Amino acid sequence: MRTDVWQQLHTDLTPGVQPDRETYAVAMGDAQLLLPIRTLPDGARGTASLILNQASFPVLDAIADRVAAALEGHAPEVIIAVPTLGLPLAEAVARRLGHARLVPLGTSRKFWYDEALSVELSSITTPSGGKRLYVDPRMLPLLEGRRVAVVDDVLSSGKSIAAVLRLMELIGVAPVAIGAAMLQGTGWQAHVGAVPVEGAFATPILTKTPEGWT
Repeated sequence: MRTDVWQQLHTDLTPGVQPDRETYAVAMGDAQLLLPIRTLPDGARGTASLILNQASFPVLDAIADRVAAALEGHAPEVIIAVPTLGLPLAEAVARRLGHARLVPLGTSRKFWYDEALSVELSSITTPSGGKRLYVDPRMLPLLEGRRVAVVDDVLSSGKSIAAVLRLMELIGVAPVAIGAAMLQGTGWQAHVGAVPVEGAFATPILTKTPEGWT
Protein backbone atom coordinates (compact mmCIF):
# COMPACT_ATOMS: atom_id res chain seq x y z
CA MET A 1 0.00 0.00 0.00
CA ARG A 2 1.37 3.40 -0.98
CA THR A 3 2.25 5.80 1.81
CA ASP A 4 2.25 9.03 -0.22
CA VAL A 5 -1.54 9.32 -0.47
CA TRP A 6 -3.36 12.50 0.70
CA GLN A 7 0.00 14.28 1.15
CA GLN A 8 -0.07 16.71 -1.76
CA LEU A 9 -2.19 18.13 -4.52
CA HIS A 10 -1.19 16.96 -7.99
CA THR A 11 -1.66 18.64 -11.35
CA ASP A 12 -0.82 15.77 -13.70
CA LEU A 13 -3.24 12.99 -12.72
CA THR A 14 -6.33 11.87 -14.61
CA PRO A 15 -9.26 11.56 -12.16
CA GLY A 16 -10.37 7.99 -11.50
CA VAL A 17 -8.66 4.67 -10.77
CA GLN A 18 -4.92 5.01 -11.35
CA PRO A 19 -2.71 2.60 -13.37
CA ASP A 20 -1.37 1.05 -10.15
CA ARG A 21 -4.96 -0.18 -9.48
CA GLU A 22 -4.64 0.65 -5.80
CA THR A 23 -5.21 4.40 -5.81
CA TYR A 24 -7.93 6.78 -6.98
CA ALA A 25 -7.50 10.43 -7.98
CA VAL A 26 -10.23 12.97 -7.31
CA ALA A 27 -10.47 16.42 -8.82
CA MET A 28 -10.31 19.45 -6.54
CA GLY A 29 -10.66 22.40 -8.86
CA ASP A 30 -7.67 22.33 -11.20
CA ALA A 31 -5.75 19.93 -8.93
CA GLN A 32 -6.08 16.27 -8.02
CA LEU A 33 -5.83 14.42 -4.71
CA LEU A 34 -4.58 10.83 -4.58
CA LEU A 35 -6.50 8.43 -2.31
CA PRO A 36 -5.91 4.74 -1.51
CA ILE A 37 -8.58 2.20 -2.47
CA ARG A 38 -9.84 0.08 0.43
CA THR A 39 -11.63 -3.21 -0.21
CA LEU A 40 -14.91 -3.41 1.70
CA PRO A 41 -15.67 -6.49 3.85
CA ASP A 42 -17.79 -8.08 1.09
CA GLY A 43 -14.63 -8.36 -1.04
CA ALA A 44 -16.46 -7.23 -4.15
CA ARG A 45 -16.63 -3.48 -3.55
CA GLY A 46 -14.13 -0.81 -2.64
CA THR A 47 -13.94 2.82 -1.63
CA ALA A 48 -11.46 5.64 -2.08
CA SER A 49 -10.35 6.30 1.48
CA LEU A 50 -9.59 9.59 3.22
CA ILE A 51 -8.13 9.72 6.75
CA LEU A 52 -8.01 13.42 7.49
CA ASN A 53 -5.73 13.29 10.51
CA GLN A 54 -3.12 11.57 8.34
CA ALA A 55 -3.35 14.14 5.56
CA SER A 56 -0.74 16.85 5.18
CA PHE A 57 -1.63 20.30 6.46
CA PRO A 58 -1.66 21.78 2.91
CA VAL A 59 -4.19 19.13 1.84
CA LEU A 60 -6.35 19.75 4.92
CA ASP A 61 -6.16 23.48 4.23
CA ALA A 62 -7.25 23.01 0.62
CA ILE A 63 -10.19 20.84 1.67
CA ALA A 64 -11.20 23.28 4.41
CA ASP A 65 -11.08 26.17 1.94
CA ARG A 66 -13.54 24.38 -0.34
CA VAL A 67 -15.93 23.32 2.43
CA ALA A 68 -15.89 26.75 4.08
CA ALA A 69 -16.58 28.49 0.77
CA ALA A 70 -19.51 26.16 0.11
CA LEU A 71 -20.97 26.60 3.62
CA GLU A 72 -20.57 30.37 3.65
CA GLY A 73 -23.68 30.81 1.52
CA HIS A 74 -25.75 29.08 4.22
CA ALA A 75 -24.62 31.70 6.77
CA PRO A 76 -23.97 29.33 9.69
CA GLU A 77 -23.43 30.96 13.07
CA VAL A 78 -22.14 27.80 14.76
CA ILE A 79 -20.22 24.80 13.42
CA ILE A 80 -20.91 21.41 15.03
CA ALA A 81 -18.00 18.97 14.71
CA VAL A 82 -18.59 15.23 14.32
CA PRO A 83 -15.95 13.03 16.03
CA THR A 84 -13.39 12.02 15.48
CA LEU A 85 -12.08 12.76 12.01
CA GLY A 86 -14.55 15.59 11.48
CA LEU A 87 -12.92 17.58 14.28
CA PRO A 88 -9.84 18.94 12.44
CA LEU A 89 -11.92 19.87 9.39
CA ALA A 90 -14.64 21.51 11.49
CA GLU A 91 -12.09 23.64 13.35
CA ALA A 92 -10.45 24.74 10.11
CA VAL A 93 -13.84 25.55 8.57
CA ALA A 94 -15.01 27.49 11.63
CA ARG A 95 -11.84 29.58 11.61
CA ARG A 96 -12.30 30.38 7.93
CA LEU A 97 -15.86 31.50 8.59
CA GLY A 98 -14.63 33.89 11.27
CA HIS A 99 -15.99 31.93 14.22
CA ALA A 100 -14.27 32.08 17.61
CA ARG A 101 -15.21 28.52 18.58
CA LEU A 102 -17.18 25.43 17.57
CA VAL A 103 -19.35 22.85 19.31
CA PRO A 104 -17.79 19.36 19.25
CA LEU A 105 -19.87 16.23 19.69
CA GLY A 106 -18.22 13.32 21.50
CA THR A 107 -18.17 9.55 21.81
CA SER A 108 -16.62 9.49 25.29
CA ARG A 109 -19.19 9.90 28.05
CA LYS A 110 -18.19 12.44 30.70
CA PHE A 111 -19.78 12.10 34.13
CA TRP A 112 -21.81 15.30 33.69
CA TYR A 113 -23.34 14.18 30.39
CA ASP A 114 -27.04 13.30 30.14
CA GLU A 115 -27.58 9.84 28.62
CA ALA A 116 -30.90 11.10 27.27
CA LEU A 117 -28.90 13.48 25.07
CA SER A 118 -27.12 10.70 23.17
CA VAL A 119 -27.78 8.29 20.31
CA GLU A 120 -26.23 5.06 19.04
CA LEU A 121 -23.49 5.61 16.48
CA SER A 122 -22.16 3.49 13.62
CA SER A 123 -20.59 4.03 10.18
CA ILE A 124 -19.29 2.16 7.14
CA THR A 125 -15.89 1.78 8.83
CA THR A 126 -17.12 1.42 12.43
CA PRO A 127 -20.03 -1.04 12.84
CA SER A 128 -22.44 -0.49 15.70
CA GLY A 129 -21.53 -2.09 18.99
CA GLY A 130 -22.53 0.09 21.91
CA LYS A 131 -20.77 3.25 20.73
CA ARG A 132 -22.80 6.38 21.38
CA LEU A 133 -22.72 10.00 20.25
CA TYR A 134 -23.09 12.70 22.91
CA VAL A 135 -23.55 16.44 23.13
CA ASP A 136 -22.21 18.22 26.19
CA PRO A 137 -25.25 19.74 27.98
CA ARG A 138 -23.17 22.85 28.68
CA MET A 139 -23.00 23.50 24.93
CA LEU A 140 -26.78 23.70 24.45
CA PRO A 141 -27.06 27.46 25.14
CA LEU A 142 -24.61 28.06 22.29
CA LEU A 143 -27.00 26.36 19.86
CA GLU A 144 -30.36 27.77 20.88
CA GLY A 145 -31.87 29.88 18.10
CA ARG A 146 -28.66 29.79 16.06
CA ARG A 147 -27.99 28.82 12.46
CA VAL A 148 -26.01 25.60 12.77
CA ALA A 149 -23.96 23.66 10.21
CA VAL A 150 -22.64 20.14 10.86
CA VAL A 151 -19.16 19.23 9.60
CA ASP A 152 -17.92 15.63 9.20
CA ASP A 153 -15.03 14.10 7.30
CA VAL A 154 -16.88 11.66 5.03
CA LEU A 155 -20.51 10.88 4.20
CA SER A 156 -20.75 7.28 2.97
CA SER A 157 -23.38 4.83 4.22
CA GLY A 158 -25.13 7.73 5.93
CA LYS A 159 -25.37 5.91 9.28
CA SER A 160 -23.19 8.34 11.20
CA ILE A 161 -24.81 11.50 9.80
CA ALA A 162 -28.22 9.96 10.50
CA ALA A 163 -27.16 9.58 14.13
CA VAL A 164 -26.01 13.21 14.20
CA LEU A 165 -29.34 14.40 12.83
CA ARG A 166 -31.22 12.29 15.40
CA LEU A 167 -29.17 13.92 18.13
CA MET A 168 -29.86 17.36 16.68
CA GLU A 169 -33.58 16.59 16.74
CA LEU A 170 -33.30 15.56 20.39
CA ILE A 171 -31.88 18.95 21.32
CA GLY A 172 -34.20 20.94 19.07
CA VAL A 173 -31.63 21.98 16.44
CA ALA A 174 -32.35 21.97 12.70
CA PRO A 175 -29.05 22.27 10.79
CA VAL A 176 -29.03 24.68 7.87
CA ALA A 177 -26.37 22.61 6.07
CA ILE A 178 -23.95 19.70 6.30
CA GLY A 179 -20.34 20.01 5.16
CA ALA A 180 -17.93 17.15 4.46
CA ALA A 181 -14.56 16.60 2.88
CA MET A 182 -15.73 13.62 0.81
CA LEU A 183 -19.15 12.48 -0.39
CA GLN A 184 -18.65 8.75 -0.94
CA GLY A 185 -21.20 6.95 -3.10
CA THR A 186 -24.88 7.81 -2.75
CA GLY A 187 -26.02 5.76 0.27
CA TRP A 188 -25.89 8.82 2.54
CA GLN A 189 -28.48 10.70 0.49
CA ALA A 190 -31.40 8.78 2.00
CA HIS A 191 -30.40 9.89 5.51
CA VAL A 192 -30.06 13.66 5.22
CA GLY A 193 -33.61 14.57 4.24
CA ALA A 194 -33.91 18.12 2.96
CA VAL A 195 -30.72 19.40 4.64
CA PRO A 196 -28.34 20.82 2.01
CA VAL A 197 -25.03 18.93 1.76
CA GLU A 198 -21.75 20.48 0.60
CA GLY A 199 -18.62 18.41 -0.09
CA ALA A 200 -15.09 19.25 -1.17
CA PHE A 201 -15.27 16.34 -3.63
CA ALA A 202 -17.22 13.15 -4.39
CA THR A 203 -16.09 9.57 -5.02
CA PRO A 204 -18.00 6.48 -6.21
CA ILE A 205 -18.34 3.06 -4.65
CA LEU A 206 -16.03 0.88 -6.74
CA THR A 207 -16.60 -2.66 -8.03
CA LYS A 208 -13.83 -5.26 -8.31
CA THR A 209 -13.54 -6.97 -11.71
CA PRO A 210 -10.88 -9.28 -13.19
CA GLU A 211 -9.44 -6.19 -14.90
CA GLY A 212 -9.33 -4.19 -11.66
CA TRP A 213 -11.52 -1.57 -10.01
CA THR A 214 -14.30 0.12 -11.94
